[in-house]
Amino acid sequence: MTDRHIPPSMDLAIVAEIDARLDGIISDHNVTIAFAIESGSRAWGFPSPDSDYDCRFVFIRPRQDYLSLFRKRDVIETPLTPLLDVNGWDLGKALKLLLKGNAVIIEWLTSPIVYQAKDGFREDLLALAMDIADRNLIAKHYLHLARRTRAQWLSDPEQVALKKLFYVLRPALALRWLRLHPQARVAPMHFPTLCAQSAMDGCVATEIERLLELKAATREMGTGVAPNALMELIAAELDIAELSGHLGGELTPDAVAKANAFFIKTLDTHRFYTNLH
Repeated sequence: MTDRHIPPSMDLAIVAEIDARLDGIISDHNVTIAFAIESGSRAWGFPSPDSDYDCRFVFIRPRQDYLSLFRKRDVIETPLTPLLDVNGWDLGKALKLLLKGNAVIIEWLTSPIVYQAKDGFREDLLALAMDIADRNLIAKHYLHLARRTRAQWLSDPEQVALKKLFYVLRPALALRWLRLHPQARVAPMHFPTLCAQSAMDGCVATEIERLLELKAATREMGTGVAPNALMELIAAELDIAELSGHLGGELTPDAVAKANAFFIKTLDTHRFYTNLH
């Protein structure tokens, strides 16, 4: 049994192509797809009319493949097109990155757009992630992402590709959210939810809402001056994170043991392998 949630706003022809690619991956690579979701701006909640489709998935190989001297790749990629990007990670790779504080796999697990998912798998893996994720490592991930995207897209505040602001705002607000929710481990993936729960000043919220409306309505937002309120927010959150002294961490034996147990249990659960031979 699989779960599926496709919003009516999505192009059904492209969704059908994604489904066909996933079927081809299962057949050609002899794997099970544990779940496949939409990542990127559509899942984050700030798509443009011409946003491409970014399908991501986690796959599981037959048990004997993990016992081989010659291990197969832990990534499966399909040809990139202007509208479509479909690739995924082996479950083992996903678990290792989770232990290192990579927030990407958690975002995949919380995506609101689901192409397919083995019954209960996403929920089980998300529960594990919420148990073993190190919030300091997650914060470090978002800080590095915010630094990189700010250097890439906001080097000249007078000439900014306005839609790229969101790629800096999202990790900056994730840092803010984690700071304001000290008992939580993982910030929301959905950008409007992230904003609503981040206690922003009115002028900041107004600027973000204006840009969201513009991005939703036009194929090209163009370039312009970055709103000062947003630049100040980004700078402040990065400075606070850098000075907090709580970034980074290390793998704990308990977290490693739980991730390893989940991996082995998954390989031993035959319901995931009805299509494998």
